[in-house]
Amino acid sequence: MTAPPQSPPTRRVAYSGRRSLVVEGADPVPPPPGHVRIDVAYTGICGTDLHIYHGDMDGRVQPPGVLGHEMSGRVAELGTGVEGWRPGDAVTVMPLRWCGECPACRTGHTHVCHRLVFLGIDAPGSMQTSWTVPAETLVRLPYDLRLDHAALVEPVAVAVHDVRRADLRAGERVLVVGGGPIGLLIAIVARRSGAAVLLAEPDPFRRSVAEGLSLTPLDPRAEDFSATVDRQTGGAGVAVAFEVSGAEAGVATAVGALATRGRLVQVAIHPVPRPVDLHRFFWRELTLVGARLYDRDDFTAAVGLLGEGAIPAAALISRTEPLERAADAFAALEGGEGVMKVLVDCRAYGETR
Repeated sequence: MTAPPQSPPTRRVAYSGRRSLVVEGADPVPPPPGHVRIDVAYTGICGTDLHIYHGDMDGRVQPPGVLGHEMSGRVAELGTGVEGWRPGDAVTVMPLRWCGECPACRTGHTHVCHRLVFLGIDAPGSMQTSWTVPAETLVRLPYDLRLDHAALVEPVAVAVHDVRRADLRAGERVLVVGGGPIGLLIAIVARRSGAAVLLAEPDPFRRSVAEGLSLTPLDPRAEDFSATVDRQTGGAGVAVAFEVSGAEAGVATAVGALATRGRLVQVAIHPVPRPVDLHRFFWRELTLVGARLYDRDDFTAAVGLLGEGAIPAAALISRTEPLERAADAFAALEGGEGVMKVLVDCRAYGETR
């Protein structure tokens, strides 16, 4: 009797303490009931991963915690009771698990569950060759979507959710403050929704990427920044400002640009409380909207946008490093010079698929 084929050993990137990563091996484990094992193709690095790397999230990430939640891959093995999937299916993962019982869940807002478990933070993530997840977290990918491009589904879902939270209407003028990957994706999704988009970003490289995507980038430090916004909006200000910078100056820029009854959509995570011009909120009857994570519909919409080529994935992916050089990938993103999205190639043994 022929023995079943053995899965290759798993290689994974684990956070081992402040500014320290280790690439380690692990024995493959068959997926338990209701779970699926994925051969991971690519994992993107985001700002949250950098916060973990810097030691800012040690209260949630216990070494050795496996990082990563922006990913793509293929189904490798099914646990018992899993239906609708087969080995070889291209997938990404919506990395959220909610309790279903808290007040947020009972009102249908499961993505902001009071006891939310975020895969890649509160549980092992995707920066490994083989990742086992609950089957209900899988999201199917189009057969012809490149797997490196598909690693952007999660950040695109963030942008889709943010634009939906803004209740954006066609023809409205928008300012996106912060031209990193999420800011650019918000600008692209907002433009696709019919908005006229301005982008505030001090970094010349990021502004050059925005220009290449036919966006209108402005330097918020320029003396004529406010005058330019006024000129672009007929003196009214923008209907919606997305604050994506995470900086105190970004908050002031966003609030200062809003028109009467404008909406500030807070996207960035601010590590400390920021001063806000509440008098302007009062004077112009402004609205503050929080935007956190995404739901299943946002993920489905993001897959559709990437599948139809509406997201310029190739222009946003600046660098890809193999899993064994994950530390170099983190250093490149941390340096911030000349990079947007950085991916880790998690494919075992350099497979091409």
